Amino acid sequence: MREYFADLHVHIGRTAGGRAVKITGSRTLTLYNILRYSGFPKGLHMTGIIDCHSPEVIQEIESLIEEGELMELEDGGFQHKNGLVLIPGSELEIYDENCKGPIHVLAYFPGLEELKSFSEWLSGRVTNIHLSSQRIYAEGIELQKTVKEMGGLFIPAHIFTPFKSLYGKGVTSSLSEVFLPEMIDAVELGLSSNTDMANKIPELHGYPFLTNSDAHSLPKIAREYTSVQMEAPSFKELEMALKNQEGRKIAANYGLDPLLGKYYETTCSSCGVIIPDEAEECPDCGHTKRVRGVKHRIADLSMDIPRPDRPPYIPQVPLEYIPGLGPRTMEKLLDHFGTEMDILHFVPREKIAEVTTGKLAEAIHKARTGELSIHAGGGGRYGRVSKD
Repeated sequence: MREYFADLHVHIGRTAGGRAVKITGSRTLTLYNILRYSGFPKGLHMTGIIDCHSPEVIQEIESLIEEGELMELEDGGFQHKNGLVLIPGSELEIYDENCKGPIHVLAYFPGLEELKSFSEWLSGRVTNIHLSSQRIYAEGIELQKTVKEMGGLFIPAHIFTPFKSLYGKGVTSSLSEVFLPEMIDAVELGLSSNTDMANKIPELHGYPFLTNSDAHSLPKIAREYTSVQMEAPSFKELEMALKNQEGRKIAANYGLDPLLGKYYETTCSSCGVIIPDEAEECPDCGHTKRVRGVKHRIADLSMDIPRPDRPPYIPQVPLEYIPGLGPRTMEKLLDHFGTEMDILHFVPREKIAEVTTGKLAEAIHKARTGELSIHAGGGGRYGRVSKD
């Protein structure tokens, strides 16, 4: 039993043939590139690609199997020749009579047979089966039951984001208003929250927390990720870890400091400045509309009751965020030490200083221990790392 690094929320921007999948995703974010890039330079062991319901993506998976690039595992998932395991999934948008606004959810499947069956079922319930994050014309509970009947996992996505999430702007105050609680396998925190914040909400106490990137470009893969204790990466082992079975478990969550998230603070919708949550109008421009911060939304839902013990949430700043760490220096670090995961987890500070500088080695050390100075984000703008 060992720990494996997993990012289970990565989008496909385009198919190999150039068809758009995630319209806001990078053109270089293809299935082939994700599989390669997740292995190196990122150093992940498991990647969840959540646009695999698209028929052209399914065809690409089949082609990669025929070419020997991928192998379907007996325990579910697909192993790339670089060792990375792909967990195929789908992100969908629910907007039914039980909720006031859109909610994004993630569904994952063990193999090709289930993935094809789900894609066929889904094709009659979305406007365009080829696109990502489509609104599904079915109730959330119907979707849950279908995913479960096909042996899948069901996980609400980025649950605190003001837009398109379970607890987002004007949507719901309880997951039981929309879903069957017993058919939820985990919840995804999102970039503006952490374990300590989410653990204050009683109805979440029974679910494991996942930290994923929601990557729309290759460099953003693994900006947040989860350490999973398993025998080996596979769908079955992941499912057992989410259920905390036979020694499998979520070992740690590696995520951004919530201040770096783009919805942490309440901001004015007009001028974008951070404003007091209780303010009725913006002190700067007088505008009355705002985007409410995640920290305040969570405070509304929190209760002062005993909280369960959780795996550690380790605040970590991705290497690309560190001031002064440019492409050439990154290339030098990768040449010497392997992958980004190696640099973030295993390489001593002194060794990094030998290859770069003492100042940069110290910045990398602070990045992986959450000690860098950060200016908070909000209203759709990411927080930023101070250059001081």
